[in-house]
Amino acid sequence: MKKLIYILIMIVNWQLAIDNCYAQAPNSFSYQAVVRNNSGVAMPNQLVNFRISILQGSANGTPVYSETKQLTTSSGGLADFQVGTGTIVSGTMAAINWGANTHFLKIELDATGGSNFVPMGTSQLMSVPYALDAKKAESLQLPLVVSQD
Repeated sequence: MKKLIYILIMIVNWQLAIDNCYAQAPNSFSYQAVVRNNSGVAMPNQLVNFRISILQGSANGTPVYSETKQLTTSSGGLADFQVGTGTIVSGTMAAINWGANTHFLKIELDATGGSNFVPMGTSQLMSVPYALDAKKAESLQLPLVVSQD
């Protein structure tokens, strides 16, 4: 019985180790906005629909990805979601070549939850501090270790 329990524990640990080896960063990133009406008052508990596009090259560039995201704002009018997890309109997040060009995030909104989108703004996607630190790894020269076992 002890051998069976030991074997089961080893199998579970082995599976956890394999799962961790294949971990990858998700093809999404966080976005937050407070949805306001024309008077500037936050719109709490409101069904809204966003159209999110990632443009390549400039604020008026070619869309390489587009999706819609329908949600209900919080009690303070906050819309909080992951870009890359909505209903795909065109392209795929995985296919974006982030290093090939600059990219811009274009946000459009229908505050009634429909599909009459109004442009809300476009801004360039910039590096986050962790990514800038990780860039140092490109220049590291690690020694090749060959096992003699």
